[in-house]
Amino acid sequence: MKIAFYSITGQTRRFIQKTGLTAYEINDADPDHEMGAPYILVVPAYDDDMMDAVIDFLGYQSNTRNLVGVAGGGNRNFNELYIHTAKDIAHGLQVPVVFDFEFNGTDNDVKNFQKVVEEFESKQSRHIQSHIL
Repeated sequence: MKIAFYSITGQTRRFIQKTGLTAYEINDADPDHEMGAPYILVVPAYDDDMMDAVIDFLGYQSNTRNLVGVAGGGNRNFNELYIHTAKDIAHGLQVPVVFDFEFNGTDNDVKNFQKVVEEFESKQSRHIQSHIL
């Protein structure tokens, strides 16, 4: 399962690095990158005007169609705003929020996110096999 992520302060990047998973980092200078296959998007919680690169990335080629879920990072002290960016994207594109973590995630968060990714990979693999048979 492919992963794309966006990081503003570095917390999301640190989380992804701790997972050891290969991931594409969306950047402000050139957000136009086609994932070309199903993927999970990992985003921090920030104001919409700080997420322009993510919006551009999602609008590029087949990225919206290939999005299977969104994971969000945030700070629980912000109550209802905790992972609001992930929730907004998921709601708008009708995909699930598949995981959430605080700051750069705990060791347990890392393990659990890896499991989520593995589950999506397994589902995708079964889906492909069912279309082949």
